[in-house]
Amino acid sequence: MKLMEDTVVIELNELTKRYGDFTAVDGLSLTLRKGEVFGLLGPNGAGKTTTILMMLGLTERTEGEARICGFDPARSALQVKRRVGYMPDDLGFYEDRTGLDNLVYTARLNGIGREAATLRAKALLEKVGLASSARAKVGTYSRGMRQRLGLADVLIKNPEVIILDEPTLGIDPEGVRELLALISDLSRNEGITVLLSSHQLQQVQQICDRVGLFVKGRLIACGDLATLSRELNQEVSVDVELAVRPWTDELADRLRGLDGVRALSAEVWKSDDTAVGTTLVTLRCDRDVTSAIAAEVIRNGAELHYIRRKEFGLDDIYHRYFEKREEG
Repeated sequence: MKLMEDTVVIELNELTKRYGDFTAVDGLSLTLRKGEVFGLLGPNGAGKTTTILMMLGLTERTEGEARICGFDPARSALQVKRRVGYMPDDLGFYEDRTGLDNLVYTARLNGIGREAATLRAKALLEKVGLASSARAKVGTYSRGMRQRLGLADVLIKNPEVIILDEPTLGIDPEGVRELLALISDLSRNEGITVLLSSHQLQQVQQICDRVGLFVKGRLIACGDLATLSRELNQEVSVDVELAVRPWTDELADRLRGLDGVRALSAEVWKSDDTAVGTTLVTLRCDRDVTSAIAAEVIRNGAELHYIRRKEFGLDDIYHRYFEKREEG
């Protein structure tokens, strides 16, 4: 993971939004630093877009505080908008104008002179891979091209922060890969802070330094993947995976009888000829008993090809935390 600067760019404290008896965002506290790529993850309707609108000063908060680039969006919305680029999930462009025209228009609205606006627009179209389509009308652009143009559009005013709401929605896999690479490059090479709102877990996992899991208006977990995985391992069962040869009923019974082991499953390894007779085993445990499992295998005279404590991927982490939330 790259090192972020200590400068705090986004600070939310108990941010809350209610619509009558319905609470869309419930006491959200979050801090983002300069150059960080943060993924706000949650299902549709979780409150992600409402959070973004409060951060931009586009909807009033019910309670709590927000500071974006040092400004309160409720009192200094224009100052925030000068420093933050926002790309909604539904992009709006002038369909009968070219990509270049649309970017120049946005630049002019942000007080950039025409000549400088044209130069910057052309440079950004090159950066996002649309230079060859700069003079084509936006109405002819594919969804992926529109998303690239949207990224150029939020960058035209040299923002300190960009907020992307479901940026990969409706894009083909290759387009997703290229767009995520662009976003990662902006953070790494230009120090732009990125808040990416999405329900696409695997995509977010590829580029985010940290993620926040957002369910029913509440942030139920926040951190990098390694931290979330460790925290989850401390609270739920631990899976230990190993490959052994030979696998016998006696060894299976001994492993099942170890203190802390709750369940065992085994399957024959089918990867290649060199692994003939090797069995893949997964043990679900109350705690980390990897050392005891390894000792028991060796004590029984079996070959231990590998053993590891399974780390949770983002999909596992999200669903485990979601289950905990529902149970609570």
